[in-house]
Amino acid sequence: MTDWLPGRGLRAPELSPQTVTLAVAAALLLAVVGLHPVSVLPVRSQYALSVFVVALLLWLTKPVPYVISSLACVSLLYALGVVDSFEAAVSGFTSSLVYFLLVLLLLGNAVRSVGLDTRLASRLLSPDSTPRGAFRSIARNVLVLALFMPSAMARAVAFIPIVEEVTEEFDLPARSGFERATFLLLGHINPIASMALMTGGGMALVTSGILATSVRPLSWVEWAVLMIPPTVVLYALAAAAAGLFNAVDADSTVDPGEPGIADAPPDGELTREQGLVAAVMAGTVLAWVVGSFVGLPEILPAVVAVTVLALPGVDVIDADDVKQLSWGVLFLIGATLSILDALEATQTIALVVDLLARFVPFEAFSHWQLVGLLLGFAVVVRVLFSTGSAAIVVILPIVLRFAETFGVTQLYLGLAVLLVVGSTTILPFNTTAVLVSLDRGPLTNRDVTLFGFVTMGLSLVVVTLSWLFYWPLVA
Repeated sequence: MTDWLPGRGLRAPELSPQTVTLAVAAALLLAVVGLHPVSVLPVRSQYALSVFVVALLLWLTKPVPYVISSLACVSLLYALGVVDSFEAAVSGFTSSLVYFLLVLLLLGNAVRSVGLDTRLASRLLSPDSTPRGAFRSIARNVLVLALFMPSAMARAVAFIPIVEEVTEEFDLPARSGFERATFLLLGHINPIASMALMTGGGMALVTSGILATSVRPLSWVEWAVLMIPPTVVLYALAAAAAGLFNAVDADSTVDPGEPGIADAPPDGELTREQGLVAAVMAGTVLAWVVGSFVGLPEILPAVVAVTVLALPGVDVIDADDVKQLSWGVLFLIGATLSILDALEATQTIALVVDLLARFVPFEAFSHWQLVGLLLGFAVVVRVLFSTGSAAIVVILPIVLRFAETFGVTQLYLGLAVLLVVGSTTILPFNTTAVLVSLDRGPLTNRDVTLFGFVTMGLSLVVVTLSWLFYWPLVA
């Protein structure tokens, strides 16, 4: 809006950050289309890169919803002639990865909607008589629950009330070591557990999809063999660091005269819906394991599970569950895959790698220096994104291209990028589970950033050991 000031005329309208972002994106496109500033790249490659940069700008600043910005960017691919047809522009939306993530989100919502997540958490939790024992018990059970519930945010939401109840039972002061350590566990460390299984969450799914395209497909069992030991070690080290840095109390005990959750009797039988969802999830995991040996695509058991839970008379999954899905994230992943397809089709990534190689003496770096440089690049990109899966979709194809050019083992580097990116939360918005913990717990922005560097450092240690000793042994 504009205001009239006597004697001064109209006041200039105030520009919102969203308006500025859109103006910058439009100016960038006009500059590339009108000037073709990078003469060493073909015109179509310049257009593809400009769409890529505009997409990053819109997704990072979010002046419009993800659905709108994603559709706009894939339309630009066709409008600028980067691809020859609109079908080619939206090729990423036909990827099985998008639909696999969709059905996993529906399964995660089903677990949460019937209350199975909270029930599982409560039954698994059996805290010892001290805050330190309770912290260790929660850490163990969050890790176990990750095998059944892919969503790290859902696990965090399930355990927060239990943590609050344990804190009250021990009569601990505000911002106690137990409380801070446990909320770091639920925010920073909890998402690490999702990387152990290929179907453990968006980051693992995205990584496995890109590796299948750029390197080779990995079965569900192969992924588990490669990733479970490094993930569990990283999870354990991070949990130990959280407890150590916050000096979790090992002396306080529960008042034996006061009843609490440690003395609560076990819950009754599962409800019909809870039993059905538990049986379907167990069958789905079993199908993934068996399918790894017979060549069954991982998406099929998940689709069958969703179909069963949506059947008339079952109605665990209904139209409201579909409406409440994170459609913006699904569109973002589809659009990113479309843009990456366009970059590959125009050989833009290869050209950019060759161009960088002219000015940066990558060949002068040792093997480990190059790996460190590529992982550092992945971390920088990760900090800019609100989801690890989106960051991996953007950075992993580029990193793998460098690995192919300079003789770095692509499979190891892909898994290393997942471990490091999945363990790096420097800003609160980098991970939804951290946002939930920051909002509901005693943590500060400083706590989030400092412990984010700790988990990132631990991931680099685990990656180094896995690369040198474990992955060569089992790959």
